[in-house]
Amino acid sequence: MNNSSKAEDILEALWIAVVEDGDNSISLQDLQVSADDQPLVELAEQALVEVKGARVYLRHEGRVEGEKVVRRHRLSERLMMDIFDLKGASANNKACEFEHLLNEGIDTKICTLLNHPTTCPHGKAIPPGPCCLEARKKGGMGVVPLTELQVGEEGEIAYLSTEDPKKMQKLMSMGVLPGSSIRLSRTFPTYIFHVGNSEFAVDEQLAQEIFVRQP
Repeated sequence: MNNSSKAEDILEALWIAVVEDGDNSISLQDLQVSADDQPLVELAEQALVEVKGARVYLRHEGRVEGEKVVRRHRLSERLMMDIFDLKGASANNKACEFEHLLNEGIDTKICTLLNHPTTCPHGKAIPPGPCCLEARKKGGMGVVPLTELQVGEEGEIAYLSTEDPKKMQKLMSMGVLPGSSIRLSRTFPTYIFHVGNSEFAVDEQLAQEIFVRQP
């Protein structure tokens, strides 16, 4: 389904509010649109949203389309960080532009290129596509936090999600860097892992910020 960029932005905002934040609608003011704005009219005519007074509601059909938009946006964020090494506001702005260029065939190719990541750089879930479900059937987990590995499993460090300079410095001093191999050896009372020939222990919170790509 081809919608305008603004219409897709509305769907994305509604999906996040309804599915992730637990709201039942968004106000026209929060969406920064009026009831007769063309992008909103476009969505209403497709029965994806319903406008009641000053509130906009996401219909069931809109959930399906909204999930696809969110998936494309978060895949774009991963692409900006993992492939183009862009971070912060610059990466987010580029991701916002790029997501509207992805159709359902291209987003599958990008998802496969990135090894079916499960979260965006902000730690929010990326809705899985058919390609992800197929990869899981074959045993591929994609990119997951260290905390989701089983004891004895190993992989390649994909990225570090922390924006805390002290945490980043601590991990880097351990040699926890993208591209390095890591193996989990214990999960309680702390997470113990090996990078190269060295063994390290971190708490669960820090372990959740180490993302690993399994072969």
